[in-house]
Amino acid sequence: MTQLSVIIITRNEELNIRRCLDSLKGLANEILVVDDNSSDRTAEICRAEGCRVMTHDFEGFGRQKQYATENALYDWVLSVDADEVVTPELSLEIKELMAAAEIPNAGYRIPFSVFYLGRRMKHSGMGKESHLRLFDRRKGRFTIDPVHEGIVVEGPAGRLLHPMHHYSYRDLFHHLEKINLYTTAAAEGYASKGKKFNPWTAALKFPVSFFTFYFIKGGILDGYPGFMWSFLAAVYGSLKIAKTIELSKPKA
Repeated sequence: MTQLSVIIITRNEELNIRRCLDSLKGLANEILVVDDNSSDRTAEICRAEGCRVMTHDFEGFGRQKQYATENALYDWVLSVDADEVVTPELSLEIKELMAAAEIPNAGYRIPFSVFYLGRRMKHSGMGKESHLRLFDRRKGRFTIDPVHEGIVVEGPAGRLLHPMHHYSYRDLFHHLEKINLYTTAAAEGYASKGKKFNPWTAALKFPVSFFTFYFIKGGILDGYPGFMWSFLAAVYGSLKIAKTIELSKPKA
């Protein structure tokens, strides 16, 4: 049987982490939590649940998850975020894969069901969302993007059948907090690469993004949560550009 490590990066996730850890029981040979100096009970809860906890200053999502990958005990790694839940069906599917005589692919994409404002989002660009989360670290690694990091593998990637649940934001306040955090990280990444935007781009980005998410991607079919998701997705796009413009201005 192939040994499996689950990796989770955290910072102040005490409201989410227990639900996540409960979904992982019986799945992995180890759960490694890399914590960015949480000021709440996140690390304490993880240790009490039998996780191996390491403290590491945050260097961006990609670098933080790669650090966790490199410090895992086993070569096969499943990356899970603290606000995600492995469904029982997915857990069984992964265990059967790890028990196989041979694992045919270098990594596996997992379908996601996203829950937002109490509703499972079936449209809004998320109805068929999937991410590569299970992989052999000898054949793959995380990209070092500050946000929206991904996993790249050398070799074929398969797809699992059962979903992971993602409880993306607790409420609108939490969503706005994350937008502020992520847009700053994204803008810093753009600025470090010398990317520049015309101010008109920020103005045009909002209506184009809203139209895309709400009408083309079907946010209108997800009711009020679909409207808010589309609206804040458009805010995210414009704010990311505006912050990049701000960072690109010569210092006075």
